[in-house]
Amino acid sequence: MDASLGIFPGIFDKANWLASEFAERAGQHDRDASFPFENFNRLSEAGLLALTVPAALGGSGAGARDTVRILTIFGRADPSTALVLSMHYIQHLVMARSTRWPGRLSRKLARETVEGVALINALRVEPDLGSPSRGGLPATIARKTEAGWRLTGRKIYSTGAPILKWYAVWAKTDEPDVRVGLFLVRAGLPGTRIVETWDHLGLRASGSHDIVFEDVVFSLDHEIDVRKPDDWRVPDFTQATVHAIFVAAIYDGIAQAARDWLIGFLKTRVPANLGAPLATLPRAQEILGGIEARLAVNSRLIDSFSGDFDDGVLLSAVESNIIKSTVTNNAVAVVEDALSLTSNHGLTRANPLERHYRDVLCGRVHTPQDDATRVSAGRLALGL
Repeated sequence: MDASLGIFPGIFDKANWLASEFAERAGQHDRDASFPFENFNRLSEAGLLALTVPAALGGSGAGARDTVRILTIFGRADPSTALVLSMHYIQHLVMARSTRWPGRLSRKLARETVEGVALINALRVEPDLGSPSRGGLPATIARKTEAGWRLTGRKIYSTGAPILKWYAVWAKTDEPDVRVGLFLVRAGLPGTRIVETWDHLGLRASGSHDIVFEDVVFSLDHEIDVRKPDDWRVPDFTQATVHAIFVAAIYDGIAQAARDWLIGFLKTRVPANLGAPLATLPRAQEILGGIEARLAVNSRLIDSFSGDFDDGVLLSAVESNIIKSTVTNNAVAVVEDALSLTSNHGLTRANPLERHYRDVLCGRVHTPQDDATRVSAGRLALGL
């Protein structure tokens, strides 16, 4: 094993090989808004679902740096698949590093992930609350009874809903002193239903539907991390930092895919009035050079931050959010620049660039959002 490569290089070979297969199906899944179940079967067979599961529990034990490399590879091929995968990876990294996750539960989920297709995601967003990152208590309630916790509520934007085996549900208790936090709920329990609401402009194959809980009963010992509301003012460090950088890697992957298609277009498109490929035009060369500059900045930011995270360097959620904002805005600008060189060709559904554009725009609304990032950075600078 080459220490400079992190985990075994064969993992990246597998990812690149699978990515070429996923890319062939991505356009059709986008058109149909169909969920790519076959991709996750293939990921499981390759051992890639267990990428961030600790090696001691049978996984690859990958850190942030190797994980963002994998997510970038799949972001270039099928960002909907990459998004579902990133949420799963985040949860297992949090489990591995958290002192609050019950050990027997994290070991159980690790074992299931190593052995088969067993994905988890955190369900946090609600119709009225929006993202909890902006504050407020959830409407979803967990009531403690002799039979166990009884959960009632509705979660929206539940990425990967069609395939998830486990939910980490953000809810409040009905106790006199209200607590709020995460409860581990198995998918498919009586009273649980998926409402297929996801019909968005981009990331259409991510299956980010609503999940409704109607008096769903689960074990009392499936309480993960439930605290008084004030205790959540400081977010979980691992969750906050890797979420931002993993999301950034996916949108950077989309921009790289757009760049790759653009290069092929510029080399092969020969307008009759020019008599030579568009690649010979100084304007095309300049714009492509600007694209390369943005992608180079993205690569440095993602690689440096994720490497520092793995090395235990003191980091902050504000910094990771700034990097996510910078990377995603650079990614959007890359695809917009590519469109400026391709005219109607770039917007036709026969070519993938219009899909890349729809997908990359999701980066602007993906938590953490730019306005919240700037406010947090400003307050920190002012000492507020």
